[in-house]
Amino acid sequence: MSIKIIIADDHQIVRQGLRTLLEKEPDLEVVAEAEDGRKTVSLVEEMHPQVVIMDVNMPELNGIEATRQILTRHPGVKVIALSMHTDRRFVLNMMRAGASGYLLKDCAFEELSQAIRLVLANKTYLSPGVAEIIIQDYVRGIPQQASSAFSVLTRREREVLQLMAEGKSTSQIAEAIHVSVKTVETHRQQIMNKLGIRSIAELTKYAIREGLTSLEI
Repeated sequence: MSIKIIIADDHQIVRQGLRTLLEKEPDLEVVAEAEDGRKTVSLVEEMHPQVVIMDVNMPELNGIEATRQILTRHPGVKVIALSMHTDRRFVLNMMRAGASGYLLKDCAFEELSQAIRLVLANKTYLSPGVAEIIIQDYVRGIPQQASSAFSVLTRREREVLQLMAEGKSTSQIAEAIHVSVKTVETHRQQIMNKLGIRSIAELTKYAIREGLTSLEI
């Protein structure tokens, strides 16, 4: 029986390359691809995969938030982060969201194949450079609930902040998350009040720093 996989990455060439490599393995089947986190969440509902290979930085809904939403609804799904980022905020927030693995994009395919099989055996897989970050935080005793966008803001506020940082208008945000313009305006005011930030430029900097979005998107 094949292991069903969804690939989530905003770069088509990455998705195609991963699909080609994964489908060379007789027991691995890529059932869908997604270019953003929102579509990934929807595809998990539709396709019921066992594994999602998730980029961290994606438009519309980032990989951290998408992972949280997927695992809230489908706790049996295994999410493996595949990212270029080794910054501790990205790594720790992804693992706190429930990811079972975190690999760097420069890893060999054999490492990804091994990670898929390990997480399906209910184990955690971390690339060596990533594992060092986790160990350092443990040794230093850094609080697990250190203040961040993921502890200060609600899920919906984080979604709105990401879309604001990506240059979406209030009406575009309302359409994307299926709420009224007035609701978006309320969320925006709450975000500013909680963070003590008044300008869109500063909110954008905050969203990038917290890993909600990226300059590359």
